[in-house]
Amino acid sequence: MKAKYVFAVLFTAGAFVGSTPNVGVAAPGAPNVPIKALSTIQPGLWDIRSRDNPDANRSFCISDPKILLQLRHPNNVCTRFVIADDADEATVQYSCAASGNGRTTVRVETPRLVQIDTQGIADQSPFAFSAEARRVGNCAASSPGVASRKPPKPRLGIR
Repeated sequence: MKAKYVFAVLFTAGAFVGSTPNVGVAAPGAPNVPIKALSTIQPGLWDIRSRDNPDANRSFCISDPKILLQLRHPNNVCTRFVIADDADEATVQYSCAASGNGRTTVRVETPRLVQIDTQGIADQSPFAFSAEARRVGNCAASSPGVASRKPPKPRLGIR
């Protein structure tokens, strides 16, 4: 009985990630764990269109597609746990210490079109939203990239 409990704790903590297909952990010291579904996404200028709140639509330059995993926590360093990672869809749970947490699913339709569903806690309030992201062009030469790392205009989701 005790052995089953220890296995369950280690399994949920990610100790057996190597033996579990399509699951991985990204710790703070390993932020560049590759995610297959995001590897085909083209860098460039992207439009994010919220299905729930048209006022939250925005455009930004993406040099690292992982920014799509944390749209409500774009400037935070967060730990990530990859729940599922297939060629065209990834689900990631992340935690940003005192800033909140989230769970995001990104479905890649083409390297220039993705669907995003996310929910979690930000600013001590729950959020949930669904959006479509579409590559619309190249970034300006002076653009710093990765969502410009500036605070977003309106935040996506519910406040």
